[in-house]
Amino acid sequence: MVLLTALIRPLFARFRMPIDILTSGPWSTPLLSGQPGVGDILTVRSRKTPYWLAPDQRHVVRRLRARPPRPTWLCDANDAIEPMLSRVGIPGEYIVDVRDHPRYPREHTVEQWQRLAAVMPRAVDAPLSAGEAGAVAPGCYLSVSDAQRADLDAWLRARGLGSVPLLLVQAGNKRTMRRGLRRLAVNHKYWPNERWAAVLRFLRDSHPAHAVVLLGTGPEHGLNQELISAARIGGLVNAADDLPIPRLVALLERAAGLVTVDSGPAHAAAAVGCPQVVLFGKALPSLYRPWGAAGADVRVLTGQMDGEPSMLGISVAEVTDAWASLGRREA
Repeated sequence: MVLLTALIRPLFARFRMPIDILTSGPWSTPLLSGQPGVGDILTVRSRKTPYWLAPDQRHVVRRLRARPPRPTWLCDANDAIEPMLSRVGIPGEYIVDVRDHPRYPREHTVEQWQRLAAVMPRAVDAPLSAGEAGAVAPGCYLSVSDAQRADLDAWLRARGLGSVPLLLVQAGNKRTMRRGLRRLAVNHKYWPNERWAAVLRFLRDSHPAHAVVLLGTGPEHGLNQELISAARIGGLVNAADDLPIPRLVALLERAAGLVTVDSGPAHAAAAVGCPQVVLFGKALPSLYRPWGAAGADVRVLTGQMDGEPSMLGISVAEVTDAWASLGRREA
């Protein structure tokens, strides 16, 4: 959803009206509500639930049926959304389908969305405000409101961090907390605890005046506690138990820098201009490297094990060297 801001912004500049979003899952509304160019956010719990078992789907379909057809960009690369769209009855000449415009070889996702923003449905006679759309800075962008900053200030003061410069670490990911061992092959973003502990000690030694905040969702709180115990140093803050998305985005805007696995927070950090070191597993940085419109410094690390891309092939020294050369923000 952060990457999609690279599509939303030029469409907003082109049509000069907010872009409504239909999405699934709990993250989109707190992430995108109030963002520049974003209109109504229509959410369903799951696209795969049978229609007759999904009152949220039926509600969305009724809302969309009640209004005339509008230019529509279908950004899902699979067929899960099609049953809902067929019930809405949006004519094909109003739809730009990403599956009709596949990614070019080695084209970054941001570049693909920007290219798609220039494609008009057949029902649109001529592109509107094309010059303004082309002037939108490439990359992802998230705006941080005064209310978000005020909430963050209060949260930091409550934790004794009101005037302390901040460094951030995102060690977990959604695969990390799935049932079973974190070391299972399905988790391509696992990096051993002892290596994270070494990075935490390096950050503490290199920046003794900073607090190091460990990010994550609620289920990652236990993982962060393991890392804190392994590091055996002070000045570490486990924020995974109290970090809703609006506060996370404000925290990323405030911090001097971030060390992270390839993750949603990595893209959000780029979207608010937070410099970062990013560890990649099997995903291709050429396609998914964090790319923010603010142009913050991003150092991408990759590794190999047995000739295959693997985060386990990244050493602690590579992470600390990348951090040492990162263009961090001043406190």
